[in-house]
Amino acid sequence: MKILNYKVLLRTEPEGGFTAIVPSLDGCITYGETISEARKNAKEAIELYIESLKVDGLDIPSDENFLEYNVQVNA
Repeated sequence: MKILNYKVLLRTEPEGGFTAIVPSLDGCITYGETISEARKNAKEAIELYIESLKVDGLDIPSDENFLEYNVQVNA
């Protein structure tokens, strides 16, 4: 079994809680009331997403070829 790593972005929501977004897996988004819950839900969402890809015989994307950086701009 191959181990894959994915970046997960957590966004604070105005009504409370956190949205977890997995940029490498199109549409893989979940929510948690706490950071811990959002992280747990993201892991589960990623596992289910990958399982769905396997069932459909599709390739599993990874973050291996991504570079990450922040850009600061004036607003």
